Amino acid sequence: MFTRTEVLERLNRTLSEGKPIIGAGAGTGISAKFAERGGADLILIYNSGRYRMNGHGSNAGLMPIGDANAIVMEMGERDVLPVVENTPVIAGVNGTDPTRVMDRFLGQVEEMGFSGVINFPSVGYIDGRWRQSLEATGFGYDREVDMIRKANKRGMFTLAYVYEPHEAPAMAEAGVDVLVAHLGLTTGGSIGAEVGDFMTKSLDECIDHAIKTRDAAKAVNPDVIVVTHGGPLEVPEAVEKVMLGSECYGFIGASTMERLPTEVAIESTVRSFKDITLK
Repeated sequence: MFTRTEVLERLNRTLSEGKPIIGAGAGTGISAKFAERGGADLILIYNSGRYRMNGHGSNAGLMPIGDANAIVMEMGERDVLPVVENTPVIAGVNGTDPTRVMDRFLGQVEEMGFSGVINFPSVGYIDGRWRQSLEATGFGYDREVDMIRKANKRGMFTLAYVYEPHEAPAMAEAGVDVLVAHLGLTTGGSIGAEVGDFMTKSLDECIDHAIKTRDAAKAVNPDVIVVTHGGPLEVPEAVEKVMLGSECYGFIGASTMERLPTEVAIESTVRSFKDITLK
């Protein structure tokens, strides 16, 4: 486990060396093990990683088919923490979970060996009448902000997904260390969003969205680090363009880091064996 100070020192050292902050989502131990070998600054565990690496869309993590917080704790204890040697591991915490006494649960997260938290799953992905209903009945985004505030007061390292620029000031005020500008569903692969779908953005739109999010956050806390996630950022070239264009020098990848490479590698490997010709 790393302290908040140690994680921030690590991230700022990365930036001072002219390198981007890279966080990798891990739904399995092998994903975490080789993300660490690849130089990831952070490894993040989401309940969606379990579904993603079982061949389902990441949005399964937003559906009522499992206890998100329990799943993350189990993945951490049994799958990821045992194989990660020297990289901070971050827990995706469902801040709207009404069955948890959040202060007590955050203590359990620390005790498990996680080095920080991020607000996932999140109602920020939801809009329309369902979002209005959640907000009106005590399951709103403000509970995720409150979870981050509680973690910050405990001295934990914190990240936060924000889906719209207007959400950024509240997270910055809550003391979040790293703000993640969410750019929509990840494109590509067998179950990713299609480029051009209504829920996807162009790279230029991603840059504009990230800038607005960054400016809104830094108006409250100039020291907050702002990075990006999702959308069409499925290859390094796209990530580089958005990073340089928005001056948000970091990227958190989940499907990008494990699902897309796994799909390509396994299919290609099996196909190469099947290409053997018997005489």
